[in-house]
Amino acid sequence: MSRTINWGVLGTASIAKGQVIPGMMKAENANLYAIAGRNSNKVKAFKEEFGFEKGYDSLDELLEDEDVDAVYIPLPNNLHREWILKAAEKKKHILCEKPLVPSPEEAEEVVAFCRKQGVILAEAFAYLHNPMTREIINIVREGQIGTPVLIEAHFFSKKWPEDNIRLRKDLYGGCTYDLACYNISMILQLMGEMPCQIDAMAHFLESGVDDYSNLFLKFPSGAYASATCGMCSSERATRLYVHGSEGTVETEIAYNGEGELSYYLTKGKERNLHKVQVPSNYMLEIEQFGRCVLGEEAEPLVSNAFTLQVARIVQEALKKIGYESF
Repeated sequence: MSRTINWGVLGTASIAKGQVIPGMMKAENANLYAIAGRNSNKVKAFKEEFGFEKGYDSLDELLEDEDVDAVYIPLPNNLHREWILKAAEKKKHILCEKPLVPSPEEAEEVVAFCRKQGVILAEAFAYLHNPMTREIINIVREGQIGTPVLIEAHFFSKKWPEDNIRLRKDLYGGCTYDLACYNISMILQLMGEMPCQIDAMAHFLESGVDDYSNLFLKFPSGAYASATCGMCSSERATRLYVHGSEGTVETEIAYNGEGELSYYLTKGKERNLHKVQVPSNYMLEIEQFGRCVLGEEAEPLVSNAFTLQVARIVQEALKKIGYESF
């Protein structure tokens, strides 16, 4: 294999067009090789706009192409499992949008199958590659604010039209599936341990999906965390507070933000602003995954073990709020 990864994109979703494909274009070890979708006009438009070498009107056709090294899956949540298994069967390495699959049982299944096939599988939490995110995680893990006492993580998006894919229960929509996984993943990265108690509450739309939820986590170390999310705001809003025994970290965390981002570190009477220059998280994600495929790094930053941890917490939270689609 060359030092460049031939990428195939399975689908023409907005996340692929607006974020991930532009990230691939910036990645030093990535080549935009093939795009596939069920809408031939969209496939043609993607091919022309981004310069893919090949375009396929069938996802299966792309997987049959022996020159494809890795695939990115931005399909609706209910299709992830099917196409992860199909891609792994064809020996393609796989980067799949979150949530990887709807349940921890399915996560265990696809992880085991990918290992059997000898391919790398990673869940696309691009924001975890963010230099500011990594800096905050290291501050907490190194004990710079003492022992974590309480973490508050909030993520709200705008209201979506009723027919939006994010609000369809048959496609595993709702804010807990779509947004809470950000909060949960960040909290787990900060704590480095699984919670010993999970409680949750939510508000449901007539369609049966939740447009607001609040998760409460208790950890063996004695720390607590609150993960609040909703698709009920007039605008996108994110916030993170990490309260420690000796200080606090706070930021309007820009999940997948780019440019100059900042956070505050407070210890005693000193409250200092820290600024971090952040490139495209999607570029960083693609490059790190590519290094794993090329054997230059051991495993993706978002490991399969971590994906399973997040999936187990999400499922328990869904049970607590009464969302019975898992």
